[in-house]
Amino acid sequence: MKTNKKRYKLLVLSDLSKSSSTILKSSVGLAQMIDGDMEVFHVKKPTDIVDIENQLSAMRTIHSKQRTTDKEIQNLIRPISEEYGMNIPYSFTFGNVKNEINDFIKESQPDIIVLGKRKSRPFSLMGDGITEFILNSFNGVVLINTDKDVIAPNKEISLGALNSPKPFSHLEFAEDLIKHSQMPLKSFKIIKKSSEAKPASEAKEMATIDYVFEHNDGSIKNLSNYLLKNNISILSIDRIQKASDNGQKLIMPDIHSVIGRLNTNLLISGK
Repeated sequence: MKTNKKRYKLLVLSDLSKSSSTILKSSVGLAQMIDGDMEVFHVKKPTDIVDIENQLSAMRTIHSKQRTTDKEIQNLIRPISEEYGMNIPYSFTFGNVKNEINDFIKESQPDIIVLGKRKSRPFSLMGDGITEFILNSFNGVVLINTDKDVIAPNKEISLGALNSPKPFSHLEFAEDLIKHSQMPLKSFKIIKKSSEAKPASEAKEMATIDYVFEHNDGSIKNLSNYLLKNNISILSIDRIQKASDNGQKLIMPDIHSVIGRLNTNLLISGK
């Protein structure tokens, strides 16, 4: 007899940029892997819509922008919804970006928030500092999606974990992700300088290969190279730092540095 399983809820915060289609496809891919539902939310600042005009003219401009924004979101969602057979509800509003997002999160209660990442300004999504704002204020899982690598529905992914003594154990839906992942899984660890540290594969246990790096100025660059070599589709990062692994002290680089310098999809655990 099939037991009732939790359906995870994904909230995609979209800025309707050119990369939005790729980000939406990746969100569908993740949702289908973990048996989840998703919705899209967009916010526009009033200053992006209305200049200093008389009140009547301003209202006409707002109503016109509401229609064009609604059509723009429909045009984004419809082909993806039809292609993958998934219902994707959406909503949008005009107002202070952070305040509106915060209010919507409280109302929607998502398990996972999906954000896009830009090359030049990784912390300037949908307004100033939204990525950082979400990481500071939201206690759930955050997927920061690159437009380079789509998490395609019905396609195997290459799954990696960073600084987790028990890789993926911090994700409630880890079992579902692993079912769709290539084997062996990859675990990447940055440790305090040690004579026992090895820069390449250290061990292979329980279908997981460990890659261990000494913490130094080149740690993130080395990690980035190994992610590329292993074609990692999603790198899982545990926000709750573990002190050690088998006696070795794990070192978590600044999370902002990790986000800014790694060009792969990042699945950041809840707090």
